[in-house]
Amino acid sequence: MSKVAAKVFDPQPSFIDRGIDREKDWKVEWARQAAIVVSASLFVALCARVTVPLPFTPVPLTLQNFGVLTVGLLLGSRRGFAALALYVAEGACGLPVFSLGGGIAYLLGPTGGFLLAYPLVAFVAGYIYERSSRRFAWAALSSVAAELVLFAGGLSWLAVLTHSVSLAIRFGLYWFVFAEVIKVLMAASFAARWHQRRSA
Repeated sequence: MSKVAAKVFDPQPSFIDRGIDREKDWKVEWARQAAIVVSASLFVALCARVTVPLPFTPVPLTLQNFGVLTVGLLLGSRRGFAALALYVAEGACGLPVFSLGGGIAYLLGPTGGFLLAYPLVAFVAGYIYERSSRRFAWAALSSVAAELVLFAGGLSWLAVLTHSVSLAIRFGLYWFVFAEVIKVLMAASFAARWHQRRSA
């Protein structure tokens, strides 16, 4: 067989074929990552369904924060941010993904500061944890740092609405400290076990 014929019938994929394969792989990976981000936003929406209204504050007790921390720890900073940005956008468009419903009004209400902080909260949790040893202590530390961002945003907005820092702290912090500690421990434990199993 001549060299020309050998090149024609060469079973090795051509440069064009390899380019097409890479493009297909990229599209499949993009679709997979998009599905993960959408699923994560729906997971937070599901956590928001677990809500206990409190008579002495306009801010309800909810499992929502646990979902945000878990998403940030599991997906990392970029995907976690994307998932929670999508979640906030879904709620702003009127989808009932927030603990009390959906719509722009909820972003301007007492819980608006917490909701708008969610993408950054997930980013901080993921950013710290993905640069650590992935142990429980680091997951808990990442979650605590993210919680500081969460309450900084939530209490700042409450202070604007109530025109009082003391009222903002009373409505948005005092009644939630113990519950937030439990959520931090739950999210950290879940994330540490998840990464431990994946690395095993």
